Amino acid sequence: MSTKPVRSRIQVEGIVQGVGFRPFVHAVAHRLGLSGMVGNDDAGVFIEIEGPAALVVRFREALERETPPLAVIERISARPLPLTGGHGFSITESLRNGERRTLISPDIATCDDCLRELADPSDRRHRYPFINCTNCGPRFTIVRDVPYDRPFTTMAGFPMCARCAAEYHDPADRRFHAQPICCPECGPSLRLHDPARHALPGEPIATAARLLRAGLIVAIKGLGGYHLAVDAGNEQATARLRERKHREDKPFAVMVADLALAERLCEVSRPAHDLLAGSCRPIVLLPRRADAPVAGSVAPGNHDLGLVLPYTPLHHLLAAEVPLSVLTSGNVSDEPIAYTDDEAFARLGGIADAFLTHDRPIHMRTDDSVIRARDGRTTPMRRSRGFAPRPLTLPIAARREVLGCGAELKSTFCLATGRHAFVSHHIGDLENYETLRSLTGGIEHFRRLFGIAPQVVAHDLHPEYLSTKYALELDDVELIGVQHHHAHIASCLADNGIDDQVIGVAFDGLGYGTDGTLWGGEFLLADLRDFTRTGHLAPVPLPGGAAAVREPWRMAAAYLDAAGHAEFPAIAARHGDRWEHIVSMARSGLNAPLTSSAGRLFDAVAAILGIRDTVGYEGQAAIELEQRADASVRDAYPVRISGAEPFLVHGADLVLAVVDDLSGDVPLPVIAARFHNGVAAAIITACVRLRTSTGLGTVALSGGVFQNQFLLGRTIPALEELGFRVLTHGHVPPNDGGISLGQAAIAAARDQVSR
Repeated sequence: MSTKPVRSRIQVEGIVQGVGFRPFVHAVAHRLGLSGMVGNDDAGVFIEIEGPAALVVRFREALERETPPLAVIERISARPLPLTGGHGFSITESLRNGERRTLISPDIATCDDCLRELADPSDRRHRYPFINCTNCGPRFTIVRDVPYDRPFTTMAGFPMCARCAAEYHDPADRRFHAQPICCPECGPSLRLHDPARHALPGEPIATAARLLRAGLIVAIKGLGGYHLAVDAGNEQATARLRERKHREDKPFAVMVADLALAERLCEVSRPAHDLLAGSCRPIVLLPRRADAPVAGSVAPGNHDLGLVLPYTPLHHLLAAEVPLSVLTSGNVSDEPIAYTDDEAFARLGGIADAFLTHDRPIHMRTDDSVIRARDGRTTPMRRSRGFAPRPLTLPIAARREVLGCGAELKSTFCLATGRHAFVSHHIGDLENYETLRSLTGGIEHFRRLFGIAPQVVAHDLHPEYLSTKYALELDDVELIGVQHHHAHIASCLADNGIDDQVIGVAFDGLGYGTDGTLWGGEFLLADLRDFTRTGHLAPVPLPGGAAAVREPWRMAAAYLDAAGHAEFPAIAARHGDRWEHIVSMARSGLNAPLTSSAGRLFDAVAAILGIRDTVGYEGQAAIELEQRADASVRDAYPVRISGAEPFLVHGADLVLAVVDDLSGDVPLPVIAARFHNGVAAAIITACVRLRTSTGLGTVALSGGVFQNQFLLGRTIPALEELGFRVLTHGHVPPNDGGISLGQAAIAAARDQVSR
């Protein structure tokens, strides 16, 4: 072993602030008898280490081998320093050098150690709803700036008491340099108010629980915003919440006290178990059990339930009193989640009967993440709390800094520098000023946190998207327009770390095409730089434009007319004179633009089968059609594929087969399954055709339609049996929430070529 003394400055980059990394470094140095110091800076964590060369090597090895559970090391660099002959090892003040490369941890669910203290009557933090430590608690939602130190968080207004300060400075303590550290003596406190902001008597949690059990609606301030809660077993309460929130059909999420209760409500697979109990704590969509004791209004007509386990001390304390409660975003339908106290009382005062709030500010609103788990497969539906702003890795590094502005629905943005792609939390649908302001405010916050000043800005081609208009108003940037479905496929490529040309299948609702029509059922040859449209669903009219999205029966009229069954009585009779008017509109093309949308094909079939003539939320008709499909049915409706590239996939053939079976009294679940199988068969046939002509053997599936687990379950195994490599989404959603990543990946790749 070399005993020659050396001194090095080590720079560690990654998620290394707010995750116990400095205390970990301190402990390793102390164990090895090394001297020096560790501190935060704008790049991550810097270390100056001195001692025998062999021990310094062991120190370097321990940094990577014994990393704290929440830390993610991306890069370690070192350079020699002159010896100082110092003694001891210390945690020093943070440095700011202007070049920000540090990463911010997502918010982390309460750890087991803190839960034990929360339940211990002898502990000074017994039942304290803001208990946290180095391994858990708020992070992203309280950070105002970097380095991640208390003065740059919303905890700055809570000076530590003597006992918290002692823990904070004790290297042997679990709260050593935990920035949100607090206790009942010095930290935030709970309050319970009525809608007029008058204080309500009693202990806040116990009183709020009593109100919930009595059937009242309580607004609860969480990590990233307010939730609205009711007793999930109370039909009148859940129905009242639907009425006040103007949310007629979309399912509510349900908070369950523990995994045992989750398993009483739903079928919980091993992947779902790990998601529910993990540190990210998303809402997990699971197949519900027939005897699940929840009110009908929680998820009307839906075979899945969205379950979430408590992820803050406050939620744990409430769940102990009310084990089964609705926990839905604190907003009126289509608005962003309320996150400041003033806006919560202003916007939710007509919904909530009481407000369980506190005085720790939320700096960045962040909605819950949602993941669907079914048949052993998990699909992200919304990436937000618990995951953002952890960066993803671009397959091609960005030479200049990039902003991807996202789409209109399920909006996110993405800032990229080098190989890092920072996909934002869920913003929402950009259909009003408040949501646009949330987008622009989020972009400015990310720019400040990560020190990114985008020079290249990628946007959707649709001229009326608010995200596109935002991009076009920016100064001193290079603009890159990215076709919507190319962005979908690029997001799937980036999600999988791939930079090869693939057969891309982009099935979604609507996206602006390069020919000015509305695409949505696309077969592309695509890489991160360019694409060729090689096939698509045969276009049909979209009668009434956006009205046809809200009223799927209009798409039924268009498809039935294309199939030669415009007067099909099973649906025409339901709409009287309006039916003939819509058929005429489709034939004339007046206010009926052509679309190749796969989503609208699913809508048409759902309406023809009488499942859903109008929708209350995006994708509702397709979701309910999927849930009616009989998984035991394996035969498929035939679909013609005609013409040279771009070839046409005739969706009207599927509609014709649906009509024939419906007229022959075939059970609806069988028809729904045969339709799904027919769509899968068409995808497989088209991919085989493209492999024959191109030699490509990798297929990327993206777009909101591929949230459909039945369709994926029919498509992926069949493609793999034929020797295809199939790429799907694992980190960002296949829906428009992943568009911004695809835009950024395309911009980075094109910028490499252009320069």
